Amino acid sequence: MSKRSMRVPAAAPRALAVACAVAMLAMSSARADSPAPVVSNKINDVAARLASPPADARPLTRWWWFGPAVAKPELEREIKAMKQGGFGGFEIQPVYPMEHDDTARGIKNVPYLSNEFLDAVSFANRTGRANGLRVDMTLASGWPYGGPHIGINHAAARLRVATVEVPAGAASYALPVVMNGERLIAAFAGPGNAKQYDSTALALVTPKALPAGRASIAAAGAPRVMVFYIATRTGQQVKRAALGAEGFVLDHLSRGAVDHHLRTVAEPLLKAFGKQPPYAVFSDSLEVYGTDWTEDFLQEFKKRRGYDLVPHLPSLFSGKGEAIGNTAGGVRRDWALTQTELVNERYLIPMNDWAKARKTQFRSQTYGEPAVSMSSNRLVALPEGEGPQHRSFSFTRLATSAGHLYGRPVISAETWTWLNSPAFSATPLDMKAEADRMLLSGVNLFVAHGWPYTPPGTIEPGYAFYAAAVFNDHNPWWNVMPDVNGYLTRMSYLMRQGEPANQVAVFLPNDDVYASLVPGKVSLSAEMHKHVTPQLTEQILDAGHNLDYVDAESVLALGVKHPVLVMPHVTRLAPEVIDKLAAYVRGGGKIIAVGSTPSLAPGFVDAQRISARVVVASKALFAQGPNVQVVANDAAVGAALGAALAPDLKLSSHVSEVGFVRRKLLDADIYFIANTGNTEVKANAAVAVKRAHAAWMDPDSGKLTRAASTGEHALHLAPYESRVLVLSDAPLAAAEAPRYGAPAVLADLGRDWKVSFPAAAGQGAAGVATEHNFAELRSWTDNEATRHFSGVAVYTKEITVNAGQTAGQRVMLDFGPGTPLAATPKVPAGMRAMYESPIREAAQVVVNGKRAGAVWHPPYRVDVTSLLAPGSNRIEVRVANLAVNTLAGHALPDYRLLSVRYGQRFVPQDTELIAPRPAGMLGPVKLVGEKIL
Repeated sequence: MSKRSMRVPAAAPRALAVACAVAMLAMSSARADSPAPVVSNKINDVAARLASPPADARPLTRWWWFGPAVAKPELEREIKAMKQGGFGGFEIQPVYPMEHDDTARGIKNVPYLSNEFLDAVSFANRTGRANGLRVDMTLASGWPYGGPHIGINHAAARLRVATVEVPAGAASYALPVVMNGERLIAAFAGPGNAKQYDSTALALVTPKALPAGRASIAAAGAPRVMVFYIATRTGQQVKRAALGAEGFVLDHLSRGAVDHHLRTVAEPLLKAFGKQPPYAVFSDSLEVYGTDWTEDFLQEFKKRRGYDLVPHLPSLFSGKGEAIGNTAGGVRRDWALTQTELVNERYLIPMNDWAKARKTQFRSQTYGEPAVSMSSNRLVALPEGEGPQHRSFSFTRLATSAGHLYGRPVISAETWTWLNSPAFSATPLDMKAEADRMLLSGVNLFVAHGWPYTPPGTIEPGYAFYAAAVFNDHNPWWNVMPDVNGYLTRMSYLMRQGEPANQVAVFLPNDDVYASLVPGKVSLSAEMHKHVTPQLTEQILDAGHNLDYVDAESVLALGVKHPVLVMPHVTRLAPEVIDKLAAYVRGGGKIIAVGSTPSLAPGFVDAQRISARVVVASKALFAQGPNVQVVANDAAVGAALGAALAPDLKLSSHVSEVGFVRRKLLDADIYFIANTGNTEVKANAAVAVKRAHAAWMDPDSGKLTRAASTGEHALHLAPYESRVLVLSDAPLAAAEAPRYGAPAVLADLGRDWKVSFPAAAGQGAAGVATEHNFAELRSWTDNEATRHFSGVAVYTKEITVNAGQTAGQRVMLDFGPGTPLAATPKVPAGMRAMYESPIREAAQVVVNGKRAGAVWHPPYRVDVTSLLAPGSNRIEVRVANLAVNTLAGHALPDYRLLSVRYGQRFVPQDTELIAPRPAGMLGPVKLVGEKIL
């Protein structure tokens, strides 16, 4: 059944509309030819897969095709490299040209959607599939959707104001010029001038046209101002467009514009995939700046809201000095809500339907502008988040919460968007620091941002996107990428099992935010932080809970399932929502209202009568007894929550640094616990869940060791370290946890290493590696010859071990502690680990020719017990540094001529910060023994 035939009449109750939308989505979200994610409700089934999780949990990467100028041999090479590095697939994203055409190097920028481009897409799909990789396709170039096919009448629209001052006694005035793509909506007259007027005193008028673009006006004794409201276009152009993809951003509130884009762009793209459609088609974050209108907005508004918006247009803008009163707020709420409904019905639902009909799925970052809501995510098959803000309002938590509420088991996130800077500065530890915050927010699939296609012959370290980290094999620390992706895959798989188990819901006061929005910035996600403050989020987390968001739509459709609901500064709320909350409390649910209780009607129509109902219903709700309480401010939430609900996981110390998220299986509970700070944590952890058996899981290997099943659990975490606690009814296939004595130094290895550099380091004959003796460990950037070397240097040392040193103990190769950084620098902006490693930046350890493990995050040590033999032993540490050192060793590209040819489409970020970073094994390095007790 089509969406059109199931459309709910405008007068239908909102609850029915939401319920119908949920039902329609349930029928349309599953993709017939894609494997379902591996989800188990039995812990031993999960444990059996930990060593080798399913491939669909592997991270994806966004694959930037610059130009696009790609060649099949390099496409194939990079696809195979992705697989070798542990990625599970890629998303093709064509963006701006990086170089002029160069026949000698095989660089040819071809137009977007040209036959050459579509042939490359087809080849990448076939090759990716042949290598067992998932292939996704963004349905545009750059973002937001748009391009040369979007004419002025399909371009993103907004409302603008033009004012004309009319002197005292004037009989006519100049009308504002209305250009192609614009339309005069209404005119008002009143006292004041162009800079200051009272919008409540403006009167709707009909201009009487005169020749030469003027209009007549009755003479008056006082000066007046004419205020014109004109439907216009934002003029926004597609950001980072490929060659031939330049043009207006489309109007996401217009079904005609969306359908035109699907016909003109999406259909040719899908044809290139032939009989193997992409796993998903992708839409990036909605960044349609300034949009707040569409061609038939007035008609749709009246149909949905029941009154004419035109007389109230001044209320949307509010004249200078006028407070936003109840009337203006109600109108603004109705105006913004109408935009949400239109983007839902005319963009999200059609896109999802289109994808399903073509045996693919719609993956969408559903936040930004236009003003989509948390529950708008219910309309897409694959919600995706962005941003690692774990302890404040989070765009990512919008997606994960919707996934939890509306039954989406896999919630992805664009990850590492702003990781360290400039390009090639990000480390594997930086990746983990952000990834763990994503996991704590409910993410269970990572989309790396990203992988720059680089033509052969490009000077190293190759291409980089203008504002992002690089995760391809031009990075020296690619040698540990399989280990990094192994960790991410294992945790992604684990965080899909069972059901989400967050105990606290935070109500998003959409109606209050709608009422505060003004033309030019209509975004729920951009303004919600004023209600869901960092302090509010911190109070909940530090009280020993994790949280989801809910909103009025989800409450009406699904009720509230969480034991506690926090309502932050909610004043506008529909009576039927309050009725749902009253039923929730009667069923045992608990509510903590912060700062206020609901007292206003959400919208404008019949506001006085509905507000009276809201006051009565709200008073009754908060008179129900001890399960409801009102606290004065955000700072009081933690104490109130502590009185309402026992902590899910409570630490004895370091509360703000350690986060957790829980998944609930039929016979077990899984706690992912992460130290998000740069200092060591030693604490006791008490959990609310009681099960017969317990084990700790090593995230890097998946191995289980037994833990005490009752009482507190001793938690010892290095900076940025994570662990998993498993509580189970059934016995676990876990080894007995060994007990060790205090560590003792068996050998100081801080001196006399041989260090071999490849010829690329700039020394020796061509193709011949060079070797240096490091009497003391230091950064190889101290040596001018290797100052700009980026790559893998091999440290070797022969050590003698006797049988007595290894008998009855665990032997660790310990590279020493790192150094916490004091404060987050203002530049560069974005995420990074505030910690400097003793091994810069990652290493593989080989003992007597056998791989012992990888070193890329604290604690920086490797168990070498089983590889050591009595007598002489060869220790080999293959250390990889950052590619930024090579970047600093040569002049940066001059993009002036490129910008002359194609226009300036990008500016490389933070290039003034490009400089060599310390590299190599810095020490202290020790061989440490721990007696087995």
